[in-house]
Parts: sequence; C-alpha cells; structure tokens
Amino acid sequence: MSIGRKIKDRKVDADHSKVCFKPCGIRGIDLEKIVIYEDEMEAIRLADYEGLYQQEASQKMGISRTTFSRVVESARLKIADALLNQKAINIKSR
Repeated sequence: MSIGRKIKDRKVDADHSKVCFKPCGIRGIDLEKIVIYEDEMEAIRLADYEGLYQQEASQKMGISRTTFSRVVESARLKIADALLNQKAINIKSR
C-alpha cells in the first residue's frame, strides 16, 4: 500500500465548513453530493472572488503556486460538475 505525501497545512481565512449548496426543488436526500474541501473553497475565494493572481493567492495560503493551481483546478471541476449535473455541494475540512 502506497502512502502519499502528507498534505501541508494551508492557511484558510474563513470557516466554510458549515456550508452546503443544492439545486432548487430537489430534496437533499435525493441528490448525489460532491465534497469541496475548505482549502479548495479558499482557493476559489482568493482566485475567483478576490481576483488574485495564483502567485499572490498561493502565498496567502502558504503553499506553492503549482499546488495552488492543482487545488483551484480541482475545486472548479467539482463546482462545474455539481452545477451541470444537479449535485449538492458540501464544504468540509480535511
């Protein structure tokens, strides 16, 4: 069994862990759920909401630019999947 590298602590300025989004008119119990982790949500906040460049956003999170790029890309893919395929989004800590 291969064990990957330990995830480096990432600075997250807001607690997003109690947030959930779902499509209108469909009961939550009937929906497939996608988990977005707090660090992914923070990357979305910094890049898309705050409009920071990846280098500046990665510095704020205390991670490398390449790691930030992977985190934000993962979050965007999950959000697109949820929006296009009517899935609920749960935000959780790792």
